[in-house]
Amino acid sequence: MQVIYVEQRIYHHPRTQNLLERLGREKTVIQCEHYREIFNRKAQSFKMQKQHPALIIAEKPGSRVLPTPPGFGIGGQHNYYFSHLLNCPYDCRYCFLQGMYQSAHYVLFINYEDFQQDITSVLNSHPNETVTFFSGYDADSLAFNSRTQFVEHFIPFFRDHPRALLELRTKSANITALLKQDPIPNAVVAFSLTPHDISQQVEHRVPVLTQRLQAMRQLQLAGWRIGLRFDPLIYCDDFESLYAELFSQVFSVVDPSGIHSVSTGLLRFPEKMYQKIVAMYPNDTLLAHPLEVDRKVMSYSKTREVAMLGWVHDQLAQYVPDTCIFKCSVD
Repeated sequence: MQVIYVEQRIYHHPRTQNLLERLGREKTVIQCEHYREIFNRKAQSFKMQKQHPALIIAEKPGSRVLPTPPGFGIGGQHNYYFSHLLNCPYDCRYCFLQGMYQSAHYVLFINYEDFQQDITSVLNSHPNETVTFFSGYDADSLAFNSRTQFVEHFIPFFRDHPRALLELRTKSANITALLKQDPIPNAVVAFSLTPHDISQQVEHRVPVLTQRLQAMRQLQLAGWRIGLRFDPLIYCDDFESLYAELFSQVFSVVDPSGIHSVSTGLLRFPEKMYQKIVAMYPNDTLLAHPLEVDRKVMSYSKTREVAMLGWVHDQLAQYVPDTCIFKCSVD
């Protein structure tokens, strides 16, 4: 990242100045009035920008905490997500962000206190109930933590709000900040996992599976609760053998008793996003197996869906209780 854009109104914010110091003053810093001037420009190439993305430091003025989409959850009745960061350093061919955003630049919203105030308001609207908050919906929760210091600001906050369950979803092995914090019972560090052979084809720049397994083991030994996210499940000719091997690898390292939840979900795209992704990567192997449209969502056929999810559930149930396995879908 050689170019950093900063909204004028938060240029002198202590968090902005601290971040600029840590990134190095040799970077090109450009002030702008609003992040959308850069992020929402027309005729941008997400694919090209992904090679050399800029950082945009901004303030999120509203809509900071939102209900999750239907079918997204890990058993809780009240589910919300919040995004302090837009876009991700990893380059996964199935990522919906490339179909949703015109820009691959990173946007960091530094008004953390406003996010925390909104989380508190949502909690207060559900008195005496547990509310789940998902971080990592529009970005990886941990990959950029050395820059964002998200963990350092939000783990203490959630420690003070025990009715709020935080999910940190990640493909990263960057767990240093978590290991420096005392673990809290109302946080789940959820790792997205894919068989090695599939990951090598469609998950570029992602830490290899062995690194993530080691990170999970370290976190468990430190007292953190772990989540396993087999989402998306990607069909291929060797689907069952590859995923059986993955499950065996995971549970040979991770202690099942320290797993909070396991979730599964098929490869799926909103129809319009799918069309954009196909246009960007027309020959990608990810799209080799045909997908069908159902309620404006592209995914595998109903027959294949039932077979895949049923087989995966039966495999996982050999390792963890059925009550902690959840299916994420549009149903």
